[in-house]
Amino acid sequence: ERLPNYLKSPPVITAQPESVTTFSADDITLTCEAIGNPPPTFRWVKDGVEFDPSKDPELSVSRDSGTFSLTAKDGPIHQYQGRYNCYASNDLGTAVSNEARIVTEIPTMAKEKKVSKKVEEGESVVLPCNPPNSTVAPVIHWMDKKLRHIQQNDRVIQGRDGNLYFSHVTEADSRDDYTCNTQFPSARIIVLKEPIKLTVVPSNSVVRNRRPQMMRPTGSHSSYLVLSGQNLELECIVQGLPSPKIQWIRKDGVLSESRTSKDSYDRVLRFKNISESDSGEYQCTATNLQGMITHTYSITVEAAPYWIKKPKSQLYAPGDTVKLDCKADGIPTPDVTWSINDIDPDPKRSLKHGVLTLKNVELSDTAVYQCKAVNKHGSILINAYVYVIELPPQILTEDGLMYSVAEGQTTEMACETFGSPQPNVTWEGETWGALVANPRMSQLPDGSLQISNASLNDSGQYTCTVSNSKITITAELDVLNKTVIVKPPLALRIQRGKPATLTCEYQVDSRQYTPQVQWRKNGQKLTESSDSDKYMIDESTLIIPEVKEEDEGIYTCEVITTLDMAEASGSITIVDRPDSPTQIQMTEPKDRSVTLSWTPGDHHNSPVLEYLIEFEETEYERKEWEELSRVPGTNQRATLSLKPFLSYRFRVIAINDIGKSDPSMYTDVFSTPAAPPDSNPEGVRSDSIDPGNLVITWKEMDRHSFNGPGFRYKVMWRKVLGSGPSWHTKFMTSPPFTVTDVGNFSAFDIKVQAVNEMGEGPEPKSTIGYSGEDYPIEAPMDVGVALINSTTVVVKWAPINRETVRGRLQGYKVIYCTVLKSRHLRQERVREGKPSNISFLITDSNEERKVLGDLQPYSHYGLSVSVFNNKGEGPQSDPLTFHTPEGVPGPPSSLLLDSPSETEMTLHWTPPTQPNGVLKGYTLKYQQVDKEDSPMQMIEISDHVVSHFSLKLDPHSRYRFYLRGYTAKGEGLPIIREGATTLDGGPPSNISLSTGETSVNLTWVSKERQRNVGFFIHYLKKDGTWKRSERVNSSQSFYTLQGLQSGSEYRLKIDLKNKTLWEDEIQTAGASNHKTISQGFVTESWFIGLISALVLLLLVLLILCFIKRSKGGKYSGTRSTVTHHSNLFNHP
Repeated sequence: ERLPNYLKSPPVITAQPESVTTFSADDITLTCEAIGNPPPTFRWVKDGVEFDPSKDPELSVSRDSGTFSLTAKDGPIHQYQGRYNCYASNDLGTAVSNEARIVTEIPTMAKEKKVSKKVEEGESVVLPCNPPNSTVAPVIHWMDKKLRHIQQNDRVIQGRDGNLYFSHVTEADSRDDYTCNTQFPSARIIVLKEPIKLTVVPSNSVVRNRRPQMMRPTGSHSSYLVLSGQNLELECIVQGLPSPKIQWIRKDGVLSESRTSKDSYDRVLRFKNISESDSGEYQCTATNLQGMITHTYSITVEAAPYWIKKPKSQLYAPGDTVKLDCKADGIPTPDVTWSINDIDPDPKRSLKHGVLTLKNVELSDTAVYQCKAVNKHGSILINAYVYVIELPPQILTEDGLMYSVAEGQTTEMACETFGSPQPNVTWEGETWGALVANPRMSQLPDGSLQISNASLNDSGQYTCTVSNSKITITAELDVLNKTVIVKPPLALRIQRGKPATLTCEYQVDSRQYTPQVQWRKNGQKLTESSDSDKYMIDESTLIIPEVKEEDEGIYTCEVITTLDMAEASGSITIVDRPDSPTQIQMTEPKDRSVTLSWTPGDHHNSPVLEYLIEFEETEYERKEWEELSRVPGTNQRATLSLKPFLSYRFRVIAINDIGKSDPSMYTDVFSTPAAPPDSNPEGVRSDSIDPGNLVITWKEMDRHSFNGPGFRYKVMWRKVLGSGPSWHTKFMTSPPFTVTDVGNFSAFDIKVQAVNEMGEGPEPKSTIGYSGEDYPIEAPMDVGVALINSTTVVVKWAPINRETVRGRLQGYKVIYCTVLKSRHLRQERVREGKPSNISFLITDSNEERKVLGDLQPYSHYGLSVSVFNNKGEGPQSDPLTFHTPEGVPGPPSSLLLDSPSETEMTLHWTPPTQPNGVLKGYTLKYQQVDKEDSPMQMIEISDHVVSHFSLKLDPHSRYRFYLRGYTAKGEGLPIIREGATTLDGGPPSNISLSTGETSVNLTWVSKERQRNVGFFIHYLKKDGTWKRSERVNSSQSFYTLQGLQSGSEYRLKIDLKNKTLWEDEIQTAGASNHKTISQGFVTESWFIGLISALVLLLLVLLILCFIKRSKGGKYSGTRSTVTHHSNLFNHP
């Protein structure tokens, strides 16, 4: 209970003294700190007797607490050993500390004798360490004289007593510097024992094996009493040859893998933080080839006292009933007692089952009460004050606090009160009302409101009110969207050496700060791992550039915000191609089979899907491995079907998702005996082409099917009719076989049988084959044509005499083309490689009629019919001509639109390329396309010679035109165009300008549908006269006006009918051209006069100069000046 500073408060100990075992004065310090109002005073009791540290000159006492420490570093310390309690007191009571012990000791160094041991090879031996006696366990190392550790293994092991145990010795164990080093870290003492010499005597005979025997502990049973929470190690050190193997079990249950661990080559079973559930019997079994031995360990777990329920310090009002509940447990069950200010309680007060009851308390009952629990393993003590006072209620928590919590999390909103009696508070929500009925909301004993599994609807204002008063505070709760991982890391299966990428995409409430993304591997932070440099972490992506074996594991992504955390896990599994199968063996050999078995190799985390069995023929010139069989990956043997007369060698390949293994070692050669062929060749047929020849061919058999030496084909044939049952025979080594002079297209029974030196294959089935065909010699007769319509006719003919076909009738060929009356069809015959208008159709052998479609109406056609077989085509029938009737014409060839004015459109067209009859005229239909439901206008033009027509149209509409030709049979297909009349145009007015030094570019956008108009661009230089450009067309959209002067101002304009449509002013780029300016005034009269006067003056000066020179005068300077001026005028 937090009390205001203006109130008195009982003492409360804030820092307890702790027990210490010390070897020097540096470690003697007992702490005792407390708070209270007025500040408490301190006193100490040692072994039940008052102890005043301030009177000991060797001790230093803290000014504001009871803490003291030993300042003398060199004096004796044994006098400070004992049990201490600290007492903190003020006007309202006395608080008592826990008991603390000071144990002082100095390890005793007994004088030692040098030890030498001599044992025979194969015997066991123990090298003693005998560390100094101490309540603190020392750290022991066995080393040699160079301070190198003695190597330990399942044969040589160090016991918890410090001794070095040899299960059996070897000659290599001989040495004279086995040294036991004993270290007491807290005392900063290292004891170097005398070296031990061990001599191993070689055995004169074969070293005999020995069955296991216990070395530590001895016998068959040992018992252990241990306190709950401590650590325990069970040893099972045995001798024997060879070194025994150790196995641990729990005799009265299952040995917990999570609560125990094995160490020292299974010689130690370790319990960490042992609990009562670990009580029971355990057994160690040591086994070697000679036998076994067991040892049973009985563990009894007891417990020092510990608190089940602690009493609470609290304020009470006069007249209240106080119940201080104090419960403790332990093994054995502790005794619980109460005291008041370290004095036994008044007998009138009720004490039952550890509950101290004070009825109708008064102000004088204010005190500090101590509850103490004691059993044989120790004691514990706790203080609780009872403060009887009358105070009005108040809320200590600040009003208007803002709390934030993530969705799904738990939060607490404080409402700390103070008063006596203890005020009761109630909470209400802005939208919830009273919160008692909400199962997710609960009021804690200290008045706080706890909301579990917060939802977004919980956001809002909450009010805490002291019951029976108007004292309230409000708190604001803001529930944020919970952090979620939307794309967790995947379970990756990666080959060694390849990169792995784990992604962790998340969503965080926008009101939160950027979260911290932390990666763990198997629970350990990657940033804290020893090889953290190998990982590349970029925001929410983890990259391992080159995966290795040690990278396998579970990878967890943690997205941590100030309010919540989300996590998801993926994994990396190293996969690879399987290792090769081993131990390939052949069993159960038979004439045509053998059983192959193998041992699978490591599949590298990717199960084998199937095994591929390959073979190689050892006697075949071109040796290559071929597939023989495949079996499921669960099989480790396969019975292989083999063929006769082959020498096999086998190997096995394992296949998984990653790929194929390397092939296994191949087997020895396995040969099968010869046998007659099992099958005959397939595909026996006649492949006759030349007339009079019978060509018998077949598909060659694979050499694996020869089954024996001397393999050949037995070819047999006979005529189907008139030859009788006798067969003609011929032996061949390969196809084909040709029989000559057998007539054209004669039917034969043919068959081919496989034979070798062991016999013939099965009786083959015969098939019908024909000798070669020749060209047909006659054309079909009675060819006739029946008209169906203007584009379709039916051609009929009489069946051909089959004997004239001289082969197998394949069908009929109908040949047709358009002809002129003066031309004969035979002259139109198609020659290969030369273009012609001839067409043809093919029929089946049983068809004697054919429909010809897509003919040209109103045209002359010729046709003939021929017959063809496999050899080729026979002669054509006599030509037959026919005329197709008139039809409707095709569309006109072209249609152009021309608009001479805004209201007029002229259509120009050319006749149809396919009139399909006598063209009578045209029909023209047109309709406005930009107005719905506009009527279709139609004009009939009855003169087929007419090729244009003019229409008066609305200048504001767009039209679609349909023009068709027609014959006596009707209208043909239309040609369609869209267009509108061309409007009267004018010069442009929206002109953009871009000036240069001597030119200006004018650009404009030509208006749609406007007629082209010519115009001039007028331009005026200041102080000059108007000039104009060449003629410009409005359809140009661009014009460059040239010949301007740089650095000058101009006015531009465009006129139409004495009216200015557009004007603008420009300034050309660059500086003014002085040369051009001088050329402007050089023609002025005043300038000409000035120049004439200067020339005259120059002539006079020259004459004077010559006169003076003739008299010997020197006028070099004047001459130079004249010459200079002369140059000036010659080069302006």
